[in-house]
Parts: sequence; C-alpha cells; structure tokens
Amino acid sequence: MNHSPSPSPRPIRSESRLEQTLRSGRFAVTAELNAPDSADPQDVYRNALVLSKCCHAINATDGAGANCHMSSISCCALLTRAGYETVLQVNCRDRNRIAIQGDLLGAAAMGVRNVLCITGDDVSVGDQPGAKRVFDMDSIHLLRTACTMRDRGVFLSGRPIATPPRLFLGAVAGPCTPPYDWRPERLAKKVEAGADFIQTQFCFNVERFKAYMGRVRDLGLHERVFILIGVGPLRSERAAEYMRTKIPGVWIPDDIVDRMARVPRSQKREEGIRICVEIIEQVREIEGVHGVHVMAYRQEEAVSEIIERAGLLSLGELEAGGCAPADARSPQ
Repeated sequence: MNHSPSPSPRPIRSESRLEQTLRSGRFAVTAELNAPDSADPQDVYRNALVLSKCCHAINATDGAGANCHMSSISCCALLTRAGYETVLQVNCRDRNRIAIQGDLLGAAAMGVRNVLCITGDDVSVGDQPGAKRVFDMDSIHLLRTACTMRDRGVFLSGRPIATPPRLFLGAVAGPCTPPYDWRPERLAKKVEAGADFIQTQFCFNVERFKAYMGRVRDLGLHERVFILIGVGPLRSERAAEYMRTKIPGVWIPDDIVDRMARVPRSQKREEGIRICVEIIEQVREIEGVHGVHVMAYRQEEAVSEIIERAGLLSLGELEAGGCAPADARSPQ
C-alpha cells in the first residue's frame, strides 16, 4: 500500500482538521455536498448527515456547472455552526476581487478553515447563459490573493487586516484532460501560487493518471502539496456520456461507458459503485496520492458505501466520527 510522505516545507496554516489529517500521513477522504435548490437549512443538514461519518471534510459546491443553487458560503456557515468540517469553494466567475476578499474574511470569521480556489465554469454551460461573467481574476490569482491576506496580513490594496484569516488553501487539477503534457506544469503554477492541497477532477483513466503522477513526482510536487483524487459513481452509460461531453474537464474512456452499457438497468447502480471502488483501490497505490475526493451528484447515500467497500473504513484509516464531532447536530 502506498504511504505518501506528508508535504513538509510549509508550516501549519490553520486549525483545519483536514490539514491535521493530511499532515499526520493518514489517507484523507473528502466528499462533495451538492448545494440544494432551497432556502431550508434542513436540506443542507440532511445531505451533510449522510456524508459526515465517512469523510474528513465536506466540500460545498459554488454554482457548480454555472447553475444557481444555495451558495457555498451559506452552506459552510450552516455546517460550521453544527460542528462539521467544511471546504468552502470560491469561484472567480461571479465575484470581483473586492467581494472575494470580503468573503474570505467572513468565512474565516465563521470558522471555515479550508478554501478551494476555482476559476469556475463559464456561464455558457449553465441554465442562465445570459448571465454576465466577472472573471476579475483566475484561480491562480485567487490563490495568491488568499495567500497575501493570510501570510502578509494585507488586502490587495496593501491596507492591513487586523486579524488575518487562517486558511488551508486548495485548488483543482484535471490530470486526465488534454493537453496532458501541460497539466503537471499547470499544477506547478498553483503550488507556487500557494496551494496547500489539490482536489482533482474525476479520474476514470488510471493509466493516464499514473503517467500524470510520474511527471508530478519528477517535478517534486508530491512533496509540496497534498493531492486528493476525484472519484465518483456513474448512474448509467447515459450519465457517463453526458458527463464526458457536457461537463468541462471530465474525460471518461469508451471502455467505462461500454461496461456500464453491458449491465441490465437493475444493476447499473451497483456497477457504477464497483467501478468507483476499483479506481480508489488502484489510485491508493500510486506514490504521491494523499486521499480521495468523492463526487456523487445527487447520490450522497452512496458515498459511505463506496468508502467502506474501498476499505477506508474497515482499515481504520478514517477515524470514527468522520468530519463531525460526536455532538454535531442540526441547530434548531
């Protein structure tokens, strides 16, 4: 089994339980909470409760697919109040630098310790393509901005921050998306910009991912940043076809689509979970992999099954209690 060393050059950045888990050398598990189309906080708590016992942190999406849902900062505020470990997503599509810096301060004040910096899907792929794009900065600029606030204690204007935010900063990567040779170089830029951890896009081609990680190790990046591999269950071959043609950055090989197509409808859910478990088992053996990030769109109930069947619960690599302390509950 692969036991990747914990990146060490950078000091402890936050009071994040996710950071503590990764620095301890344990194999981390994060999971994506799909923000509801609802103003009812119980809809957030309901999805979080399913995830909380099988992951170290819950990642609340921020306008995923350029579609409107409850905001990531609102989901994280609710979950942090209830005692959950969260990952705030901040995208550059919808806010300018003034709003983003304010959100980072506000999130830190509410107890959010993990931030995933993303550029964001273009509005053309969402259900409101007429919306105006902002893109005042991209994900690398956003990382640098968050680092400036955290490490230098100033805004981009140079004005001092009375109490700087203590944040564990993340970014995303697309290892299995062309152009392949460029992807490790892009990762290097994000590490230089200040990324402490990386969550990748879905990985369905393990051989391609192995080649990517080979180059990552050549560059020494696996010793400078924690890498969590994106995985998730497919519902059907139609879902797989949609993902690889409509969702930017997702590439699913033909053999995976064909495999889903060969099984009867009643067995497709099971086959999708089986494929996901197999991928986790394989990527865990790759040097430089520090965890997995599970994305199960509208299938939160499948996450615990996937984690248990992959051996992450039975081997004790995920401590009892997951991302929530024993007294975590939904505030009344």
